[in-house]
Amino acid sequence: MSIKEQLIEHCKQQQLETIKIPESTMVEIQNSANDYGAPKDRYDSYRNQLSRKRDMIAKQLQKANEQFVLLDRIDVSVELKKVEFGALVEASQQKLLIAISLGKVQLNDEEYFAISPAVPIYQAMDGKVVGEEFEFRGNSFKILDIS
Repeated sequence: MSIKEQLIEHCKQQQLETIKIPESTMVEIQNSANDYGAPKDRYDSYRNQLSRKRDMIAKQLQKANEQFVLLDRIDVSVELKKVEFGALVEASQQKLLIAISLGKVQLNDEEYFAISPAVPIYQAMDGKVVGEEFEFRGNSFKILDIS
């Protein structure tokens, strides 16, 4: 298994852990509502509060699931030649996986950063190829490898 494949699998596992949090919170909210019983009247503020909280958590869960689907879409068999979604970019100062924003990821004693195409550093290197340089926040970076 290549480093890129290992990194994507590691990110998927991390995202699955992220998905578990809103799932368990929604179960707790539902159990709390069930324990509370039927609405006391049509202005039952506790039940309304639980409903709003459940809706908020449902949105978080949906976003976390969408992020997992994005990771799952990365085809590691395709060899990328430029910086784009799904690329593992080794730059002179750091290694970046262009996928979803997970931040720092440790794998095999190496430090990688999983970033989204929406972040500013990606905008600075979008479409660049090996050997090209880009500047971000006053720092120069050279692209050493893309896989």
